[in-house]
Amino acid sequence: MDVVSIEFESVVDHPLEEVFAWHTRPGAMPRLVPPWQPMTVVAEASSLANGRAVLGLPGGLRWVAQHQSADFDPPHRFVDQLSSDGLRSWPPRVIGMWRHTHDFIADGPDATRVHDRVEAPIPAAGLRPTFVYRHQQLADDLAAHRDAADAGLAPITVAVTGASGLVGSALTALLTSGGHRVIRLVRHRAVGPDERQWDPDAPAADLLDGVDAVVHLAGASIAGRFTDAHRAAIRDSRIEPTRKLAELAARGSDGLRAFVTASAIGFYGYDRGDVELAEDASKGDGFLADVVADWEVAATPAAEAGLRTVAVRTGIVQAARGGTLRLLRPLFSAGVGGRLGSGRQWLSWIGIDDLVDVYYRALYDDRLTGPVNAVAPNPVRNTEYTKALAHVLHRPAILPVPSFGPRLLLGSQGVRELAEANQRVQPAALLKVGHRFRQPVIGDALAHQLGHAQL
Repeated sequence: MDVVSIEFESVVDHPLEEVFAWHTRPGAMPRLVPPWQPMTVVAEASSLANGRAVLGLPGGLRWVAQHQSADFDPPHRFVDQLSSDGLRSWPPRVIGMWRHTHDFIADGPDATRVHDRVEAPIPAAGLRPTFVYRHQQLADDLAAHRDAADAGLAPITVAVTGASGLVGSALTALLTSGGHRVIRLVRHRAVGPDERQWDPDAPAADLLDGVDAVVHLAGASIAGRFTDAHRAAIRDSRIEPTRKLAELAARGSDGLRAFVTASAIGFYGYDRGDVELAEDASKGDGFLADVVADWEVAATPAAEAGLRTVAVRTGIVQAARGGTLRLLRPLFSAGVGGRLGSGRQWLSWIGIDDLVDVYYRALYDDRLTGPVNAVAPNPVRNTEYTKALAHVLHRPAILPVPSFGPRLLLGSQGVRELAEANQRVQPAALLKVGHRFRQPVIGDALAHQLGHAQL
């Protein structure tokens, strides 16, 4: 196959220097790797001039991108080229040449034309979805950082638990690409200045020294059969660790301004019918409702000490790398996906990037306090969701999922409280402060995550 080139460009409404600077910061590369592709960022380049980035591929293989110093021309251009470093990086070189030129041209004082050119023996149609995704991510991330700057946010230091999880990894990349410092609170021995060892049962007195805000995401996965052991793991990983971290924050780390903790729309119970649920709605019934209520109460010490405390009540996260979408995608791709139960139940969802934007806003917007519903403004019924997913994947969704499938995986309680939960939740607090959603419509969110979006 002859070497062919794809050229793709768009205009983002941000100054040239700002756009180029974003690419130089840690977190930029993870924000640009398409989530539907089987690759992860192993190491970001230390410099766009002559650094080396490494991507992990299936089977332990490595894609090595070497930046070319001879072509580095800030803030107008940087170039990376396929290289090798060890045996695991040789198989990807079977494609031959890969050279990616990133050009940035001022399109007026407050806009930048972003132009990508790839020379590689790969059909342009196979590369186009990647660049649609990258350019949309760039525009939306820059807009999120501009919103924060317009609100008066200067670079801050944020301590994050659960930083390696689905939400935590996306959030830390967003924050660092915006010039903020993230300190990962980890349970293993800390490595480097941006990690601190965290004992959930007895956090060290100096754990939050020098920290401006805390984002507490850690907790055992809710997915699974609701056995006694699983229910205990859900509770034990949330209630006391949150209380002890809130008590530590309350004891007065100088400069701490916000304590933001994960929560869930499970607070509203597993079946609320067609009632629209804002943050002032009553607690519902069920195991998860009880857990979430106690989880939020556990953060009370921080609030009582005068810290602005936010509980992010998260809906069903749409992310190709995890959660329900990762489980459903193979089924729908094979043409055997369909509605769950009656299909009439409401699904209150949110795209992963919109979710990290909510956490970002919670760090700087003083108008947000207490519970905040992190859901898109357009909940859908299960039948609408399955129709949208099938449409994005160009597959039928005719047959309902047999009831024994979810029950086999989740048990009867798991099906009732997770798979067939019926909650029509509205992001009232976010809408009140004029929050901007990237993908407020389910079809657009799914297309962006699965590589079927149009720019």
